[in-house]
Amino acid sequence: MLRWNKFRPKLKQLRVYDRRTLVLMLSIGSCQQLMAQNKLPLADLSAFQQPAANWRIAGGVKADLQQQNVLQTTEGTGILVNLPAKNTHGQDLFSNWQHGDLDLELDYLMSKGSNSGIYLQGRYEIQLLDSWGTAAPRASDNGGVYERWNDSQPAGQQGYDGHAPRQNVSRAPGLWQHMKISFQAPRFDAAGNKIADAVILKLVLNGVTIHENVVLSGPTRGAVQNNEVAEGPLRIQGDHGTVAFRNIVVNNYNAPRPELQDVKYSVYKGRFDKEPDFNTLKPATTGTSAQLTSNINGLPDNEFVVRYTATLVVKKAGDYGFNLHTSGGPGALKIDNKPVITPRGWDGHGNVSLEPGNHAVEVLYGKTTDWAKASLTLAVKEAGIREFVISDANVPADDITDPILVTANENTVLRSFMDIPGKRVVHAVSVGSPAKVHYTYDMDNGQPVQVWRGEFLNTTPMWHDRGDGSSRPMGTVQVLTPQVALAIEKLSGKDAAWTNDTTGTGYRPAGYTLDETGKPTFQYQVYGTAVTDDISVLPENQGIHRTVTVAQPAADLYLRIAVADNIEQVAPGMYVIGDKSYYVKMDDTKANAIIRNQNGRAELIMPVQAKTGYAVIF
Repeated sequence: MLRWNKFRPKLKQLRVYDRRTLVLMLSIGSCQQLMAQNKLPLADLSAFQQPAANWRIAGGVKADLQQQNVLQTTEGTGILVNLPAKNTHGQDLFSNWQHGDLDLELDYLMSKGSNSGIYLQGRYEIQLLDSWGTAAPRASDNGGVYERWNDSQPAGQQGYDGHAPRQNVSRAPGLWQHMKISFQAPRFDAAGNKIADAVILKLVLNGVTIHENVVLSGPTRGAVQNNEVAEGPLRIQGDHGTVAFRNIVVNNYNAPRPELQDVKYSVYKGRFDKEPDFNTLKPATTGTSAQLTSNINGLPDNEFVVRYTATLVVKKAGDYGFNLHTSGGPGALKIDNKPVITPRGWDGHGNVSLEPGNHAVEVLYGKTTDWAKASLTLAVKEAGIREFVISDANVPADDITDPILVTANENTVLRSFMDIPGKRVVHAVSVGSPAKVHYTYDMDNGQPVQVWRGEFLNTTPMWHDRGDGSSRPMGTVQVLTPQVALAIEKLSGKDAAWTNDTTGTGYRPAGYTLDETGKPTFQYQVYGTAVTDDISVLPENQGIHRTVTVAQPAADLYLRIAVADNIEQVAPGMYVIGDKSYYVKMDDTKANAIIRNQNGRAELIMPVQAKTGYAVIF
């Protein structure tokens, strides 16, 4: 017996399930016919058709911020690299498998000034470009959907139907960037006529959605052919700049979708604390429907239970996942009389292994909340099937909270809670700039904890309804201090452990002052000395610059600049932090910076001086 009496409605919650959002399940295969949920190993180039000499496999790669279009590689496997010969054009790389609907996920790293692209089905280009620091990105910038082209138009008007990214969240040359693409192929009827355009359902660059539901009216400039097809190869541009790829995963959604048939429903009025005995209960109304839907006649406005029965026609064996959303009350799903989703609230999730054939389905929907609009949505997914709504999509959506966004058209300071991995910074000051490079400062520890590029803050969590006091960066975030502690510490020696609290340090924040442009400078006391912390945006929006000034610094005081799994010095005074995540560049290339290992992690520290300056480049 499925009991509903423990269910409590969630008052005016944010969007609990968005039937228009497709969950990305990403994986790739290297065989002739791409299979779902396999990863391209990149041990060799066997996944590609006749790769030219400009393509190779490497174990490591790095770029130089000062050298145009140059990548250096080291021996090994796992990284795909395009290295065209100097002053010559390389050749594009084509997969030896075809794809239709596709989810693609990968890391890529570009050299300074480099230019490349990913062509879905060999025809629709997602631009890869060194767009670091660009303030107003265009369709030809990193992450843009490249333009289509018409040579018959006058000069300057040939390009059309390009789509610029919503914001520029690109990283510096030599740093790994991460992209996720969810692509829906064009649709054709039995006669081969196109009946629906291709669509970029979603494109996420460095953790930020930059495209959503972008319709592609036709092939972009440089397509392998100007026609459109149900399936085509993945193509990587190789005729321009040096670029590296790793962790390539894709899901080729080529399995047939299941179908719901013979939908019947029975409506029962009233509130039920548990699943009723439908054999003895008389329904208020019954009927049949062309699809599973809450848009049925005789549905009461307030409390009710609807029981649907149907046949699920499965065409491919697999492990199927189901998501059921029922506004205003609990829902349940049975398949072949076995529970798949039990009622726990407005949203339920369950998985079941199904063989090809017909399966009996029962869906229950009990509405108990008066103000909610009746709405039911059932979505299904499988390794070879992108999640889709198998029920009626034309049903009311839950109330959606309008976001409360703060832009930084000028230097902007906002105090809130700020969550970074594993910790909530409770005395956080976020500083935004019109250059679209921003940072958060931890007043409890006297240091910046994160930087980001893009738009400023989403303050909806702080100000909507009761709020929780927190805000969220809207751009691509780089965390600077995964181990939050004081920036300045007294050590008995360069190998002594860094403490995790302020006990015995005499730490006391002294707030911040604003200059005439509204830019803050932070002050605090620690170990009996006064510290001034001045942070500004680098020229060309390349990152931030920090100057730490200490009055009468003692010999045993150290400044911790970075903590990561790995720190490598790549030039005098220049360090790459983490897995090529960001750079630190010291003002004084001869500064006595120290890379040390503490508790399995690398730290970059240096003895405190009267003035220490460095840049965070990302």
